[in-house]
Amino acid sequence: MTSHSTLSREQLAKARVLVVGDAMLDRYWYGAVDRISPEAPVPVVRVTRQEERMGGAANVAYNIVTVGARASLLSVVGDDEASHQLEALVASSGITPCFGRDPQLKTTVKLRVIGRQQQLLRLDFENMPENEVLASQSAEFEKLLPAHDTVLFSDYGKGGLAHIGLMIAQARAAGKVVLVDPKGSDYSRYQNATAITPNRAELEQVIGPWHDEADLQRKAQNLREALKLQALLLTRSEEGMTLFDAQGQLHVPALAREVFDVTGAGDTVIGTLAAMAAAGLSLRDAVPVANRAGGIVVGKFGTATVSYGELFAAP
Repeated sequence: MTSHSTLSREQLAKARVLVVGDAMLDRYWYGAVDRISPEAPVPVVRVTRQEERMGGAANVAYNIVTVGARASLLSVVGDDEASHQLEALVASSGITPCFGRDPQLKTTVKLRVIGRQQQLLRLDFENMPENEVLASQSAEFEKLLPAHDTVLFSDYGKGGLAHIGLMIAQARAAGKVVLVDPKGSDYSRYQNATAITPNRAELEQVIGPWHDEADLQRKAQNLREALKLQALLLTRSEEGMTLFDAQGQLHVPALAREVFDVTGAGDTVIGTLAAMAAAGLSLRDAVPVANRAGGIVVGKFGTATVSYGELFAAP
């Protein structure tokens, strides 16, 4: 395995990650709030600026390319204005878009209305994709697989990963590292992946609360073995992260820095982990790098990413 201390830009530039999951468009409407509506007791926002960003699995893929690796994004979207805007954002960022289109599907859009530096309202536009489109996505996945080193499934519970069990089996049979950012309380669909990366709330939903570190280790290892995973990476916010694998556990404390914004930090962590694994690092070597990336990104305002220079800067 490669050591992260010798990981060059050239090595990382050869690393190829296939991101599969629920891509969405994040829209922000910013405005001034000067009065309350006469129609109802709500603020009137006079919109002065609009912004669009990649969300969901697209933001995960963006974190991979900003750190210096290559990413393709396989997702099911609608055939609507939002999907074409999202595809343009994805392509311009250096990610290779591989979009399946379902005319009956509304591309997931999260519209946030911001006034006086705070979010006043969020509107979600979404529905579930048709099964036929998901089946064609599985065929596309099989075509894309050989050209990538690592597969990252980014599950946001929007229905785009209905066939994830089959895709995990295909990827593992092809000898690929398979990482999953999980969702929901049924993790059986992620069986045989290389690793899953739940946060504290997500893991507690599956294994229940733990009383102490020994109880956590026992429950996490039991889940790992039941799902036939090589590893389970628990992200713990201000407590850092803990990797559970056949060797036991590896805990990496959070970096001591001022936290401005945790938005998107999970995307940065798993994106960096996937990029490092694709470049040849073992998970035990990749976890401290991913932890460093998460520590850097929470020190920035808004959904942010990390560059190669920031990640491997001399201490």
